[in-house]
Amino acid sequence: MQLGRHLLTLRAWTLLAAFVVTGCTAQPVTGPPRAAAFNATDTAWIQLMIPMSERAHRLTALAPTRTTDPALTDLATRAGARLEEEQASLRALLDLSGVPDTRPHEGHDMPGMVGLDTLAKARKSTGKEFEQLLTASLRAHFAQSGTLCAAERTSGGAKEAKDLAATIERSAREDLDRLAAEYGPR
Repeated sequence: MQLGRHLLTLRAWTLLAAFVVTGCTAQPVTGPPRAAAFNATDTAWIQLMIPMSERAHRLTALAPTRTTDPALTDLATRAGARLEEEQASLRALLDLSGVPDTRPHEGHDMPGMVGLDTLAKARKSTGKEFEQLLTASLRAHFAQSGTLCAAERTSGGAKEAKDLAATIERSAREDLDRLAAEYGPR
């Protein structure tokens, strides 16, 4: 009994010393750790949006050398810059969620994701052929991004993810409207 009490006292002093040495102080717990706020919808959305954004960005990067339409080049350039920002924000959310970047959708071709075959065709085409491929791919990407973001906003758990989804959804809608205004509805 005496030994047990000494061990308990020793543990308490060791713990207190660790707090003093490291400068830690007890803080009240006000909620779950940030990673715990991310549910399965949040992480699935993030893990899907990263490769979707990467592939669309790779396609938009080809526009300046493949199209002769200045308005389409401008649209692709603006969309590409936004997609880069989205990728950075999505990666930051993935880090915050605590989920490792296992890239579960690498190599997949899903609705709205610019396919690897599309990227290969885009690298070989120019002019009208490229422009049709670009506009069709961007329409599909923006439409699917909007759908996925709406689902995230409805079923996600983390405020940060839901806020980013709202931003991406709004941008996708604006880009779809711009495509429709300049190149007609599809």
